[in-house]
Amino acid sequence: MNFISTRGAAAACGLSAAIAAGLAPDGGLYVPDTLPGLSAQQFDGCDTLPAVATRLLQPFFDGDALAPDLAAICGEAFDFPLPLLPLATARDSVLELFHGPTAAFKDFGARFLAACLARLYAGRERALTIVVATSGDTGAAVAAAFHRRPGLRVAVLYPDGRVSPRQAHQLGCFGDNIHTYKVHGSFDDCQALTKRALNDATLQQAIPLSSANSISLGRLLPQMSYYAYAALTHWRTQGRPLNFVIPTGNLGNAFAAILARTLGLPLGRIVLATNANAVLPQFFAGADYTPRASIATLANAMDVGAPSNFERLRWLYPDTAQLRREFPAQSVGDEAIRETIARRYRSHGEVFCPHTATAVKTLEDLRHEGVDGDWCVVATAHPAKFESVVEPLIGRPLETPPALAALLQRPAAAQPLSADYAAFAAELHRSFRAETVPPAIT
Repeated sequence: MNFISTRGAAAACGLSAAIAAGLAPDGGLYVPDTLPGLSAQQFDGCDTLPAVATRLLQPFFDGDALAPDLAAICGEAFDFPLPLLPLATARDSVLELFHGPTAAFKDFGARFLAACLARLYAGRERALTIVVATSGDTGAAVAAAFHRRPGLRVAVLYPDGRVSPRQAHQLGCFGDNIHTYKVHGSFDDCQALTKRALNDATLQQAIPLSSANSISLGRLLPQMSYYAYAALTHWRTQGRPLNFVIPTGNLGNAFAAILARTLGLPLGRIVLATNANAVLPQFFAGADYTPRASIATLANAMDVGAPSNFERLRWLYPDTAQLRREFPAQSVGDEAIRETIARRYRSHGEVFCPHTATAVKTLEDLRHEGVDGDWCVVATAHPAKFESVVEPLIGRPLETPPALAALLQRPAAAQPLSADYAAFAAELHRSFRAETVPPAIT
């Protein structure tokens, strides 16, 4: 299979080239040139997440150098639990995506991408530098996935003061081949810096660069896997499609679900939940798509004012009216997030992070409007990553997952950086210019 740019001005390329590049040369995002058709029956005998992922992704890997390693990549990347659990409210469930090494859903895509790039860059003379902007969770997942992998280096950019204390600690606790920068600005500033670097041909000649944000095809494709697994699990036991409410900021996680449904997996309706950054809800309600500066909220990993993957969504749904019919979206403010966390714990003993709470509140509103069917809330991060928000609302301390606790025991540091491209490019030249691959660290 070949991959093309959403902007149509770049040559088609194979999967490995698209994954290694991150961003297409014309500034667009890579998408498949054709979409395979799949059915639930084609997954008979696939009873684990790695098995489902291997079957789901096989058409995209056909003919590529990575194809023989696909099953091994899936087994390596998806080696932690994926619980689909009932909620206290009837016919509602929660898909917990936070049982990986950094307690956030980003672990799935980051580990898959790292496994791919480690194979593609094994034995090369020049290192590949991954530049990644993060609003909270992506950077830590990428840092953990790429830490100490030979031939690969990472520059993580996060908005200083706009992530939770535990997120900030995770982002800065790796060292070695991971360089962390706290940017004086917003996530959108960080994202703009990384995109400009990826499009800088002169810089790319000096320092080979790629991306690990949700614009990366190597993160997008594997994220379909957990939706496929959950939908198939429900379909096999209930005989009905499973509907999803998905918290979203940069739209990568939600687009993965949309793409999985498009391929033929038994996903039902898909509803988007955002925080007070309401660019997407306003568009789906009929307004023009108008990116704007992001604002800080309790659900900080969704503080995005210019969702990158909207470009992929418009590629898949070029008819605006149809797109708006397909995907309702709701904005949930901080006060409603607090109220939802406190009330669900008080009433049912359920504990949610602020991002998951936006989806819970959205589902509650759907049920109040009389919406029927089997619905699943997507839980994107462990609440212990946001203990300063959650613990005062539920009135007790949260247990920290062992993997997260281990990261919090490490020393952490981040280098200050202005939201200025010249300063960022100069820093990349200073810290990443080495022409040869650094040795593996043992």
